Amino acid sequence: MKYNRILLKLSGEALMGERQYGIDPARLAEYAHEIKQIHDQGVQIAIVIGGGNIFRGVSGASNGMDRVQGDYMGMLATVINGMALQGALEDVGMQTRLQTALEIKAIAEPYIKRKAVRHLEKGRIVIFGAGTGNPYFTTDTAAVLRGVEIEADVILKGTRVDGIYTADPEKDPSATKYDTLTFADVLAKGLNVMDTTAFTLSQENELPIIVFDMNKPGNLVKVCHGELVGTTVNV
Repeated sequence: MKYNRILLKLSGEALMGERQYGIDPARLAEYAHEIKQIHDQGVQIAIVIGGGNIFRGVSGASNGMDRVQGDYMGMLATVINGMALQGALEDVGMQTRLQTALEIKAIAEPYIKRKAVRHLEKGRIVIFGAGTGNPYFTTDTAAVLRGVEIEADVILKGTRVDGIYTADPEKDPSATKYDTLTFADVLAKGLNVMDTTAFTLSQENELPIIVFDMNKPGNLVKVCHGELVGTTVNV
């Protein structure tokens, strides 16, 4: 395996499957199967999931809701998704721990870096919920922050598209895909990989990002083996 410890970032929308909102159990089961494959090959796995399939703080604020209140609601949505993924992973025989940036003692451990690393070393999958615990920060930023803290080798951003393109491939059929980019390339070309805070944090800590299609079976294993899947952003 090329990567020993990964931080896998999944969007909340990814859990919807073919639905318009909520969580698709079939999609959860597919993801659990993909994650189990790399776990069985010795990869240490930490996961951050968004909450956009349930609630998105920014859209709440645009409709007149207090932004801080909306962001906290979004954090709780990520905990719901984390619990759903935790159940799916345990259904296929993996040990997991859910850690949250907001204390919810009945269902999750509080986030403690040393504990998280110990769980990873013992082969448990650690899911980080509730973002950074602060409003105005996205789950992309939470993913990079946790990735830096646990000293992950790479951030794997699983999306619906198979990498970074010159334009949105769902809107522009002439868009072409990049195999590799530097952080400087992304900034110079104005490409949208992650929000600015997350991207800058990754750049400053020289933590590579791989954007790939999580919905294609086998892609996660290929990425961890170092095969050229998706787009790699590096120094």
